[in-house]
Amino acid sequence: MATTRTASTVWEGTLFEGAGKVTLESSGLGTYDVSWPSRAEEPNGKTSPEELIAAAHSACFSMAFSNGLAQNETPATSLTTSAEVEFTPGTGITGIKLSVRGVVPGIDNDKFVELAEAAKAGCPVSQALAGTTITLDAALA
Repeated sequence: MATTRTASTVWEGTLFEGAGKVTLESSGLGTYDVSWPSRAEEPNGKTSPEELIAAAHSACFSMAFSNGLAQNETPATSLTTSAEVEFTPGTGITGIKLSVRGVVPGIDNDKFVELAEAAKAGCPVSQALAGTTITLDAALA
C-alpha cells in the first residue's frame, strides 16, 4: 500500500533577507524556521533543506540496513547512523556521507560492510538522491 507524507513551507521576503517556516504536516511534529543564512552559513537555531534530507537519509538507510541484517539472520542490537549533506552555494548539494556503527552479534566486519553497501544502494532515499555522490563509512562498533 502506498503512503504519502506532506510538508509545507511558507516563505516571506527575498532569498537573502527573507525567512520561512517548514511544517511537518503528516506527523504534526512541528514547524521549523528556515532561512538562507541557516542554509549557507551557520544554523543559529534554524534548519535547512539539507538537514531535513540528512534526517530522512539517515532514518531510511537505518531501516534498510536493519532489514538486510535481519534477512542475513544477524539482527542488529543497535545501529547509529549519521548523514552529512554538503551544500555549496551556487552549486547545490555536492555530496552525502553516510556513517554507520553497529552492534551486530554473529557477523564479521566484511559482511557488515557488504550489507551496509547493499542498504545504501537499496534505500529509497538513496535512490531518490542518485544524482549526487553518496559515500559510506561502515564498521562494527
